[in-house]
Amino acid sequence: MGGMAWLSIAIVAEVIATSALKASDGFRNTLPSIVTAVGYSIAFWCMSQAIRTVPVGLAYAIWSGVGIVLITAIAWVIFRQRIDPAGLIGIALIIAGVLVIQLFSKSTA
Repeated sequence: MGGMAWLSIAIVAEVIATSALKASDGFRNTLPSIVTAVGYSIAFWCMSQAIRTVPVGLAYAIWSGVGIVLITAIAWVIFRQRIDPAGLIGIALIIAGVLVIQLFSKSTA
């Protein structure tokens, strides 16, 4: 499997783990706490596989950018958290940054 596939799995696992972390209520709820621990373990293992072929700086930029956008969307839909105009502008800039990296960077593997 290629580095970008590993990175994609790492991002999904991290987003699931972070969402479960919110639901764990400070590790007071057992099932979300377990999902958090397992999700982060999978995320970091997959990231370690991704950076074997994808430059670490590029992988981390994509991981954090896509993760922020996905977590914000989940927080808005599931946890009913509001996003103000400045937040929406910031998210748009993050998406633009990830697109620039994916479409124009010569650093991709």
